[in-house]
Amino acid sequence: MKCHSFNVFFETIANKTRLKILETLQDKPKSVTEICNALKEEQSKISHNLKCLADCHFLDVKKQGKKRIYSLNKETMVPLMKLVSRHVARYCCKDCKARGK
Repeated sequence: MKCHSFNVFFETIANKTRLKILETLQDKPKSVTEICNALKEEQSKISHNLKCLADCHFLDVKKQGKKRIYSLNKETMVPLMKLVSRHVARYCCKDCKARGK
């Protein structure tokens, strides 16, 4: 059902930790440790949220020895994050500054 799928999609990215993970992966692919360090969060919290993002195919995961390297899904999430960035820069920045965010 389309409506349920939309709910899952938006509920997944509405989580602040997951959104921060998506933002930090815009720069380059990273391991769990690199993501934890970038966000200053515990590994268990990041790992739980990475699983949710990967389950919805927001992320691509590659094994590199014992490490897992996470990157944005190039087909859908990279273009989406660029679009969101353009939208925010054009329409939301004044509001964000006014709210102190």
